[in-house]
Amino acid sequence: MAFNRWLDRDIDTVNPRTKERSIPSGKVSANEMLAFVIINSAIFITCAYFLNIMAFLLSPIALLIVLGYSYFKRFTSWSHMVLGLALAIAPSGAWIAVRGEFALIPFMLSLGVIFWVAGFDIIYACRDIDFDSITGLYSIPRKFGITGALAISFASHIVTIGFLILFGHIAGLGFIYFIMLGLIALILLIEHIIVTPSNLSMWGLAFFTLNGVVSLLFYIGVLLDTIF
Repeated sequence: MAFNRWLDRDIDTVNPRTKERSIPSGKVSANEMLAFVIINSAIFITCAYFLNIMAFLLSPIALLIVLGYSYFKRFTSWSHMVLGLALAIAPSGAWIAVRGEFALIPFMLSLGVIFWVAGFDIIYACRDIDFDSITGLYSIPRKFGITGALAISFASHIVTIGFLILFGHIAGLGFIYFIMLGLIALILLIEHIIVTPSNLSMWGLAFFTLNGVVSLLFYIGVLLDTIF
């Protein structure tokens, strides 16, 4: 997030939605933000070294993906998928940190996260469609319009549920998990009911609140199913 703020500082200055962010508002200087990124990146790689060799060797790649996301909206409309990938490496990364190996279980979860994040980020990006068109930034709403973008977002969340079903099956989870997964599917459906091409006013509820509930239900489902 800090690197994104540093890289987008000029864009954020002219966007009415982001001009109050830390660098445009003068709360933090660009050099301070960059120093923060460099220091924490070094800490991240150092900590990975003390976990295991695989985590250490992959840590620069993880950083490249996470920091590289910020560049993609400058040349591709599918940057939402890259953001999904940036967050999706967390489950697999955690598995590698603990076990020092790859596995299919976290990989299925990571695939689900890619499409979940991309789906709600597309909703978020609908608010900036006019600004993206003026500044030449790329996004799915700009490329396909609001109606097309919301349709792609909905399809992404259907794919998310598919991968979460596979994850539960491969991980050997039972009925508690799948009950929670049913609730997650319902919440994602509500998300797409309340945000429409003619009314984007509920984007905050859809983007922040409902997706926060989704992550909480997933955690509870896995935890309770594992316990019982």
